Amino acid sequence: MTTPEVRTRAVRLGPRSLAALCLVSAVGVAGFGWPLFADPSSQVAAHAQDAPWLFAGLLVLLVAVVMATISESGLGPKAVAMLGVLAATGAALRPIGAGTAGIEPMFFLMVLSGRVLGPGFGFVLGSVTMFSSALLTGGVGPWLPFQMLAMGWFTMGAGLLPGADRLRGRGELALLAAYGFCAAFAYGTVMNLAGWPFMGALASNVAFDPHADVTANLARFLAYCLATSLGWDLGRAVVTVVLTLALGATLLKALRRATRRAAFETPVTFEPR
Repeated sequence: MTTPEVRTRAVRLGPRSLAALCLVSAVGVAGFGWPLFADPSSQVAAHAQDAPWLFAGLLVLLVAVVMATISESGLGPKAVAMLGVLAATGAALRPIGAGTAGIEPMFFLMVLSGRVLGPGFGFVLGSVTMFSSALLTGGVGPWLPFQMLAMGWFTMGAGLLPGADRLRGRGELALLAAYGFCAAFAYGTVMNLAGWPFMGALASNVAFDPHADVTANLARFLAYCLATSLGWDLGRAVVTVVLTLALGATLLKALRRATRRAAFETPVTFEPR
């Protein structure tokens, strides 16, 4: 005798939401990566100290992506409420390990949520969670749009992992743990890239040099990451893996049950187990 298992698909992105997401991601890539590719003689490099304030305007575009996704994907009140609950939970988890060797439990919640809810909802959730946590902790500043983008990509990546409809059990947990480990380092590296060009003369051997070529600056950046954030990123990655393996099965089941009850837009199907 087989027991039917109810499964739901993730929230889909509509054309306008997808276009907005691609646009903000493209602007974000330019915002993060300009130090490595800007011409040393360009005005961008000459006014590098102004860049954080200019890119703070990304906050408006990120909010537009959030609103477009919610309005176009047809999320019901329960689904929007679920977004709020998960964002509030992630925001509350963030201060627990603030300043303590990368102990940041919110990352494992973002991995599992992105896996269940899909890349579009995951990007919105990651961005909103980071914005909410900044309001909660007083961490609002020119770095916030970069954090929102990086966390949105981090959560979206979990929704893009293969086997969302088929892979379950230990195999799924191993996949999510491996992703969380690698993505935790990627998040730290991306955020380093956002702040690295504005070090000035604090660390001349690893600081951004607007007159150097991309190869030299890339070597400086890698040295900067190894010297400043490797330990923090490793702590974040290990905590994400441990929490995913320890609590992942229970939380995934709870999230999938909540997704069904939230009556997401996609139809429910029954598959034999």
